[in-house]
Amino acid sequence: MPKEMLEPVIVVEDLDFYYGKEQALRGVSLSIPRNKVTAIIGPSGCGKSTFLKTLNRLHELIPGARVKGRVLFNGRDILSREVDPVELRRRIGMVFQKPNPFPKSVFENVAFGLRVNGDVSNLKEKVEQALRRAALWDEVKDKLQRSAFDLSGGQQQRLCIARALAVEPEVLLMDEPCSALDPIATAKIEDLILELKEDYTVIIVTHNMQQAARVSDYTAVFLTGGVMVEFAETKKIFENPANKMVEDYITGKFG
Repeated sequence: MPKEMLEPVIVVEDLDFYYGKEQALRGVSLSIPRNKVTAIIGPSGCGKSTFLKTLNRLHELIPGARVKGRVLFNGRDILSREVDPVELRRRIGMVFQKPNPFPKSVFENVAFGLRVNGDVSNLKEKVEQALRRAALWDEVKDKLQRSAFDLSGGQQQRLCIARALAVEPEVLLMDEPCSALDPIATAKIEDLILELKEDYTVIIVTHNMQQAARVSDYTAVFLTGGVMVEFAETKKIFENPANKMVEDYITGKFG
């Protein structure tokens, strides 16, 4: 654990994850610092996305999935039956690999979560604020009633970010949010991530090590078998990793 670690917002303790009899995560423990960007990197199939899903209990939507261990969010174990997963997912939002706007207007996509929560006062202002936070307002302010599918792929992804931000989460999970985007759209998302950490904690799974180096403050490295082998400040991971396997992965010797 980094010695200079700031106040954690999420603490994961000895987390195991199973798809039926197949174990996908093994004894993962780490603390996610508040208002920082934490990257999760590693080769395909090492459990990165699985780990992300456990942080807001999306894994429960997968038949046969089960977990052991604890995930503390602001000190409370979110895996407890007493925690409402719907409320949890409002506080820990998620943006997926491919943009997934609803078949609604731009405005209604952003307003959706607010309406579900019964938070319809000042709706126009809240939608505008979320679109501004997602660096999309100037591009869509004259298209609010048009279908979200009329937007480009990069705009759709920022719309999905705006939709997540509208309900004012504390944490934003991002599962390879740029993998379906071109370099220009990717650069916009990366710039946005750097801005978002002023107000949110961001956890991003990425297969792109250069992206992790550009946008994150801390990096966790997962390797085959669902084992997290190192967690430290991103600069240290990329310049002076403590684990030889991490060095080999970073330098392209395997993975």
